[in-house]
Amino acid sequence: MMVGEKIKSLRIRKKYSITELSEKAKVSKSYLSYIERGIQKNPSLQVLSRLAKTLDTTVEYLMGHEIKVNKNGIPIDQEWLLLVDEAIKNGISKEDFSFYLDFVKFKNNINHDK
Repeated sequence: MMVGEKIKSLRIRKKYSITELSEKAKVSKSYLSYIERGIQKNPSLQVLSRLAKTLDTTVEYLMGHEIKVNKNGIPIDQEWLLLVDEAIKNGISKEDFSFYLDFVKFKNNINHDK
């Protein structure tokens, strides 16, 4: 899948019109249309970065590096998968993992309130 096809697919998945995405990512509508239709095959890194951020993905994914995506089309970071795999191999239970997540959320809320 080419860059433009990936952008269009993610845009449709997020239910953005081409106008909405262009406004949110601060990319001209015509330029975005050229990218999606494959007329502009090499958009700048700056444009790709803004589009990736707006579409909750990565430039790497848009550029065609094979990255696993979850059911919402959001890329899954391989480093995180390796960390979770390692935790499982070392015996962490779902309950323990859930506890740590709750602890981090609690800690972040305390730090946010300061």
